Amino acid sequence: MLSSINIRKFYWNLSNRLKQIGSLLMRKNRIFAKEVLDSYIRYWITGVRPVMDTPIAFADRAATWLLKAQEATPDDGVSYGFFLDHGQMAWRLSYPETTGYIIPSLIEYGHYRKQNDIINRALTMAEWEAYIQMPSGAVQGGMVTSPDRQTAAVFNTGMVLQGWTAAFRETGNTKFLEAGRKAADFLMNDLDETGHYRSHGFFVSQNTIKTYNVLCSWALYRFGEDSGDDAYKKAALKNGEATLHMQYKNGWFENCCLTQPEKPLTHTLGYTLQGLLEIGVLAGYNKFVSAAEKGVKPLVQNIREDGYLSGRFDRNWKSKARYSCLTGSAQIAIVLYRLAQILNDESYSKAADQLVNFLKSLQLKDCTDSNMNGAIAGSFPLLGEYMTAGYPNWATKYFLDALLLQASRVNR
Repeated sequence: MLSSINIRKFYWNLSNRLKQIGSLLMRKNRIFAKEVLDSYIRYWITGVRPVMDTPIAFADRAATWLLKAQEATPDDGVSYGFFLDHGQMAWRLSYPETTGYIIPSLIEYGHYRKQNDIINRALTMAEWEAYIQMPSGAVQGGMVTSPDRQTAAVFNTGMVLQGWTAAFRETGNTKFLEAGRKAADFLMNDLDETGHYRSHGFFVSQNTIKTYNVLCSWALYRFGEDSGDDAYKKAALKNGEATLHMQYKNGWFENCCLTQPEKPLTHTLGYTLQGLLEIGVLAGYNKFVSAAEKGVKPLVQNIREDGYLSGRFDRNWKSKARYSCLTGSAQIAIVLYRLAQILNDESYSKAADQLVNFLKSLQLKDCTDSNMNGAIAGSFPLLGEYMTAGYPNWATKYFLDALLLQASRVNR
């Protein structure tokens, strides 16, 4: 029997979907409506043809779009994304969390393309993050808001710590080290006796454990390297050990989703896999690397020949979504490329290529609305459940990361 909460959720989702469809019929949204229709034609009828072309042109478009998303805001943060909002396509406000981890992506891309101006744009993002940092050292949840409305969120703090660590390593500027120290102290003090973080913020469901928070511990470990203080490394490893206890024998992770832990997104599975993998590499903990490999293998088995990967999986690795979470596909590709490097196993690179070549075919490049060119959508098809009807900045960020890894493999 459906509960009253589930009934309300069903009607709320149905109401929103009907509003979206109604908005697509408006003349002012005809360009986006065409993209939506095209995505469903490809999903149901023609299929997606993977693109084998060199990745750098796609990376150029992705980086250009991320910079455009920064230009779309009144500050130095990166817009949450370009979405169908209140009846029309529009840029949203800056999003501190993902601006944080866009910083290292743009620094890496700037070096790859030998463009210092792009690196400088990333550093202005890091300075903005320090300007809006909460007194506790935390980073606020949600889109940017006034100090009196900020709420601390562990995950957001860890993602911005990634940015400050990258900015410090790029410049040696101690203002980034000090902002990072306040954030790292917040993270370390937020761990409970079991090794899990507690402060999730108001923008995700409030079950006690969020396994994907292990990605914060990768940033925390890196800060331990920068500061020379092993206490941060030990805290990161404590959380990594706790994360291992959330993994089933078949590789699946418990409590590993923003809202539906019984069927986690590939997005949050990707966070967890990358966090464990990278901490394991830095610390020389092979059991963390092995856990990441165990968790990614069932996903590889679920990649279709064309590169499509379902957006959610239950504890038996059964697909639980009729759409692809494109952010998650890019993240899984990143983990696979890294495993290929670490384990010298080209089968992982081939699986990663499947995912990335699928995503290449979905990147917009000839759209008459320049606000969409270069972006990757939240879902395929476009009205899928994850970040429906728009282009979240983090989908394109992870696509860029995956493209750079593919490029490094091609150029070896």
